[in-house]
Amino acid sequence: MRVNVLGITIDSYSMQEAVAEIRKAIEDQLRMRVVTANPEMIYESGKNSRLRELINSADLVTPDGIGVVWAAARLGTPVQERVTGIDLVQSLFSVADQQKWRIFFLGGKPGVALQAARQVALKYPGIVWEESHGYFNEEEEVYLLEKISTFQPDILLVGLGAPRQEYWNAEHPELAKVSIGVGGSFDALAGIVDRAPQRIQELKLEWLYRLWKEPWRWKRQTVLPRFVIKVLWQKIIT
Repeated sequence: MRVNVLGITIDSYSMQEAVAEIRKAIEDQLRMRVVTANPEMIYESGKNSRLRELINSADLVTPDGIGVVWAAARLGTPVQERVTGIDLVQSLFSVADQQKWRIFFLGGKPGVALQAARQVALKYPGIVWEESHGYFNEEEEVYLLEKISTFQPDILLVGLGAPRQEYWNAEHPELAKVSIGVGGSFDALAGIVDRAPQRIQELKLEWLYRLWKEPWRWKRQTVLPRFVIKVLWQKIIT
């Protein structure tokens, strides 16, 4: 089932169900584009019709963050749970390890994707991986596309930041069976940025922890109250 949050259709899958959908796509040799939609992305899509259409045309759209879960519930169409990009890929790694999937890590500053892939491989040695940083010009992109195509990944993890990664995945559907925009997840996977302690995650306050650890993010967080207001307005008029 899909629910509507400010014009964006969100899949009401649990984490386990989302992983199962991705696994099925890989086993059936299908192409799947995954978007993990957070409040910032949803709010931005209200001003950007191209982004809105791109998200809504994705094969799987997950509720990335407690703000989206709250919005869906407030609008009377609750989703089962939040399915963030970092949690989704970490859930996929154990399956990928067993199935010997091929995963390409693309994004971040030079060295970050490499460090992330190595850390993942230490825990999940069955994964076959390749990587590239996310700083490339048009000429370098030609080589990058050839590199990914030659590798033939089952999963392409793209950490170019939203919405650039969403545009990029939509423009290159042929590169992998499953492509997922993962934002800054490589920093966490590489151990460069610490995730919030488990208790804080359980309290749904990871966003506040990240703001405390990375105060320069405050401008991005100003979107949240505007997102809340738009959700409440949608509730009133529908």
